[in-house]
Amino acid sequence: MLDVRDLKKSFAGFLAVSDVSFSLPPRAVMAIIGPNGAGKSTLFNLITGHIVPTAGQVLHKGADITGAAPHRICRRGIGRSFQHTNIFPRLTVFECIQAAYIAHHRRGTDFWGRADRLYRDETMALLERLGLADKADELAGALSHGNQKQIELGIALASDPDILLLDEPTAGMSASETRETIQLLRAIAEERGLTLLFTEHDMEVVFQVAERIGVLHQGRLIAEGPPADIRADAEVRRVYLGGH
Repeated sequence: MLDVRDLKKSFAGFLAVSDVSFSLPPRAVMAIIGPNGAGKSTLFNLITGHIVPTAGQVLHKGADITGAAPHRICRRGIGRSFQHTNIFPRLTVFECIQAAYIAHHRRGTDFWGRADRLYRDETMALLERLGLADKADELAGALSHGNQKQIELGIALASDPDILLLDEPTAGMSASETRETIQLLRAIAEERGLTLLFTEHDMEVVFQVAERIGVLHQGRLIAEGPPADIRADAEVRRVYLGGH
């Protein structure tokens, strides 16, 4: 589903991502963890075309997408959420998801169409699945942080992805919001057969959800494997998990 090969990014001599390689088969669930500044968000930005790599390749289902424009990568089936919530705060919750459907189906430039009539059933069905149907008419920017994260997930899902990259999907959430979000992500991934790649600081979430874990430190992937192997890795414990 996704192959990252020797990916590298340098900013004015600073090596933010250094020769990172890993592969994700279909329906895999992988977490990328590491200290602040380890290069996690930069890695996601390289994969999704928001930053052009200095070297290396990104392949999606065998096709080279290295440095392609973000909207082209999205149309190929790679959805994305951001560390800082990226929604339409002045639209209603319904309009946020509806706009994503319209964009995905390339109806945004349909001069003769009425946007408010398009994809209404699909929008409401997705809001129901996300638990947001009762907030459909509320302004997105007025909702809680947890609800805004759900809206962002809905925007990503409206593009019908086969792989989702989630940058700290539970950041800033309460314990109850975190539990609900993780349950929702697992259920939707299972229903849709999605491949998940996510970053997360909450180790309880990581070890509860991920089948594989990659650990970034100073831009390098210092370990990758099943959760039990990562817990036992001496270097990982030294630089991130704590302990000896």
